[in-house]
Amino acid sequence: MIETTAPLPVAGASPWPGKGPFFGYHLPNLTFPGVDTPGLFEHLVGLAAAAEGAGFDLLTVMDHFYQIGGVGPETNAMLESGSILAALAARTSRIHLGSLVSGVTYRNPAFFAKSVTTLDVISGGRAVLGLGAAWNESEHQGYGYEFPPIGERMDRLDEALTIARLMFTEERPSFDGRHYRIERALNMPKPIQDGGPPILVGGSGEKRTLRIAATHASMTHWFAGSIEGLRHKTEILEAHCEAVGRDPSTIVKTLGSPVVPVATQRDAAAALERIPPERRAALTPMTPEQGAERLAAYVADGFSGFTFGNTMLPRVEDLEVAGEMLRLLR
Repeated sequence: MIETTAPLPVAGASPWPGKGPFFGYHLPNLTFPGVDTPGLFEHLVGLAAAAEGAGFDLLTVMDHFYQIGGVGPETNAMLESGSILAALAARTSRIHLGSLVSGVTYRNPAFFAKSVTTLDVISGGRAVLGLGAAWNESEHQGYGYEFPPIGERMDRLDEALTIARLMFTEERPSFDGRHYRIERALNMPKPIQDGGPPILVGGSGEKRTLRIAATHASMTHWFAGSIEGLRHKTEILEAHCEAVGRDPSTIVKTLGSPVVPVATQRDAAAALERIPPERRAALTPMTPEQGAERLAAYVADGFSGFTFGNTMLPRVEDLEVAGEMLRLLR
């Protein structure tokens, strides 16, 4: 049962209204040739600054404690997401920052809301709250976190997002759920962004994830697939929005980019070599002109954000090429 002084506000719309398509830069890989641990943070700062300079609007990190398959060996470097986001916020000026996405099982949701609020204050109103149901059982075992069945994790995700929205907007909210509770919780100061940081829900599960997104999300993030498959997902999301009384146009749909930007087609083979083998089949190296044309088809179907991992764009010059693609797309 939710005990509040007012109904939950409608989840917010795009943090970049009217700006057109935008790019996100994702930092899943933290192992770089020639970069040792003392130099790691400054290397990340350099990439963040280059992304900001190239016109990217969103900078994200993973919320994992071990490296994940498809990026590198489990033993590779990994930093705690909230700490690195706060540090990068202090070294950037325009780009929004968040996790893609945090696991609901890793933190008490009231603490997580406080952490994201703190990021919003540090960054001057540039935080994004990214949250999902968590999936990596190995790190749960290693760190001693409970790893309940997926149905319970989904229930926890719904409750956690409810708590976050209450703490962003109400003075002393209370919530008594099955898994989490708060009692007249204080969250002062409030976030700088009106209504709190936009909420990004990761995943496209049709029964639960998309319904949770319809209820809470400002943004969704899906893997790129065929236009037809994505249209089907959109139809499911719209049906959930209708069921909860939500205007689906207030949810910004984003995708992992299916395009790897390259300066010329001569660079295509080398670009694919940088991608972990299990992920190459879903990606196509394209010049800025080719990539802008390819992504425009997704934009026409209502997708306005595209995320590029740093396995695709590991160098400053790669980000500059992606920035050229973004300018053509806008």
